[in-house]
Amino acid sequence: MSNVKIDSTLKGVLPDADIRTLCATDVITASCKFESDQIQPASIDLRLGPKAYRMRASFLPGRGNQVSGFLNRDLVMHELDLSSGAVLETGCVYLVPLIENLNLPKEITGAANPKSSTGRIDVFVRMVTDGADRFDLAPAGYSGPLYVEISPRTFSILAREGDRLLQLRLRRGHHQPTREITFSVDLKPGNDDIAGYRAKRHCGVLDLMRVGQHAVEDFWEPVRPHRGSIILDPGEFYILASKEIVVIPVMEAAEMAPIAPEFGEFRAHYAGFFDPGFGVDAPEGRAVLEVRSREVPFILTDGQPVGRLVFEPMTGAPEVPYGHAGSSSNYQGQGLKLSKHFGRKDA
Repeated sequence: MSNVKIDSTLKGVLPDADIRTLCATDVITASCKFESDQIQPASIDLRLGPKAYRMRASFLPGRGNQVSGFLNRDLVMHELDLSSGAVLETGCVYLVPLIENLNLPKEITGAANPKSSTGRIDVFVRMVTDGADRFDLAPAGYSGPLYVEISPRTFSILAREGDRLLQLRLRRGHHQPTREITFSVDLKPGNDDIAGYRAKRHCGVLDLMRVGQHAVEDFWEPVRPHRGSIILDPGEFYILASKEIVVIPVMEAAEMAPIAPEFGEFRAHYAGFFDPGFGVDAPEGRAVLEVRSREVPFILTDGQPVGRLVFEPMTGAPEVPYGHAGSSSNYQGQGLKLSKHFGRKDA
């Protein structure tokens, strides 16, 4: 257990300076040196270790059990070497030990979420800890390794040791939402008549290291609404944008939350953290929506509610808010935008 002293009077999400302190005092440890851009305004990126396990099925270890106890011949189909890169195929489940480990004080919990770029390529990731009966949670006082479950849904990906697919937000005290807003989908055609993108099936491998080097038309087809609506096909993956402009003040953090089931038969997000500073000094910033219909075709109309944004306090302002000089901000001021991996206009 860490001996770091925590000021219990400050409740909320920890900013970048506090995360650096936790790294320097072995609350967060790593098997190799931390990278300079790994710490975000209100989270830390977690990195893949050198080995991946192809699993027969997803699992949770349950209380009192270690994840390593499940890495046996009954559940592990084969191992992959990520030190030189390996393809993680669609429809498969992989478990990867992460480079980072935790030694949390009793006042601090951790919550994980896919990075924005991960959600936008339809790669389903969830953090697993020893003794977990829930995904994506490091309970107060947790001391031990971290793992990530990876399941590419649409595109097979080329992954390597050190790749970052998810991020960890650290919180002092209980989750205390301060406000909530509902946002809707923008299906009013723009000048180019494109309101979104639908992922193509049976594409080539998407290389996570090749930022801005994949041709959009190799992986996506444009979605053009008809009279302000589109029909979501079951099992297909869509990128759309919110109608509302999103601004996250520097003393707040936010997270997307699922829409109530009665609003429709679809899921409207996979990656949900919004850092303090998002949309500040960039008034056109919107939420990008990763949308999948559940079981039946569903008509989505312009202005239809699709999600909630839940705000909570920071314990302090980040030294480098999202979008400011010195931050690794790929989506500040975004409209309808695919992941950072796409940019080329030719095959």
